[in-house]
Amino acid sequence: MSSILVTGGSGFIGAGLVKALVKDGHKVRVLDDNSRGAPRRLNEVADDIEFIPGDIRDLAAVTRAVRGMDEVHHLAFVNGTEFFYSAPELVLDVGVKGMINVIDACRSEGVRSLILASSSEVYQTPPRIPTDEAVPLIVPDPCNPRYSYGGGKIISELMAINYGRKFFDRVLIFRPHNVYGPDMGWEHVIPQFALRLKASAAEHPSGALPFRLQSDGSQTRSFCHVDDLVQGVMVVRAKGEHLGIYHVGTSEEITIADLARRIGALAGRDIELIAGPAPEGGTERRCPDIAKLGKLGYAPQISLEIGLPATVDWYWANEQLRPRG
Repeated sequence: MSSILVTGGSGFIGAGLVKALVKDGHKVRVLDDNSRGAPRRLNEVADDIEFIPGDIRDLAAVTRAVRGMDEVHHLAFVNGTEFFYSAPELVLDVGVKGMINVIDACRSEGVRSLILASSSEVYQTPPRIPTDEAVPLIVPDPCNPRYSYGGGKIISELMAINYGRKFFDRVLIFRPHNVYGPDMGWEHVIPQFALRLKASAAEHPSGALPFRLQSDGSQTRSFCHVDDLVQGVMVVRAKGEHLGIYHVGTSEEITIADLARRIGALAGRDIELIAGPAPEGGTERRCPDIAKLGKLGYAPQISLEIGLPATVDWYWANEQLRPRG
């Protein structure tokens, strides 16, 4: 049994990881300010964990949380495409200061095992599909606020690897790819589509539902259910090599237009797709090569066909939880 700190542990992925670590018998501590996380996600393990409220940008808080731990899983970051465009300075502030604080706290408290959550955004527009871990990391345009997120993750990877060589016994990096599931947050394509379709159905009780897209919907993504993602992280933790980078996701690729149609079908409605302007800096295709982690035993189990209905149902049933303003 290890003592493990999970930063961002009340976030969507963080909470799933916390529950898996508790199930494995570890002593788990969570550091989160709940600005993006939700305590309800940890309800089923609330009596089994230690929760420390705190901002990842506060070195004193991070140091207190790291103290006495054997291992740190660093997930605290500002996710959600909406925030990349609307608050890029916040994304970078949390991302870069947070990473510096985690490394400094680990060094001062003698913690020599670090697992970092990165992102597929570090390579932005992939040069090949499926995309392996060796592709170049790029920021195509520093003036585009979208790249605040990918840029912050690149900095985090560089710091983890280069400090890891000297000050850590084990550093592992995993890159999640389009993770979804119930209660995943509100600034992502699946919940946004689900709630927009629900509103459109209320306005149009019969006939095809008009549904506007960014661009023409031909962009593709490979959606990974959170349970598969957590399983992948546990494989990385158990079998990953020091300074190793691992893609975690699924090879099931779908167009955004087909995703909208599937959600429409769950509502029992046909939809009329309306093309709109594409956001600057978007990626046309994204599908990870998961062979590297597959060799260690990772195998996603939950197809989009299985995972999507429960996710959409959760958002239709819990719209009242959506933040206002």
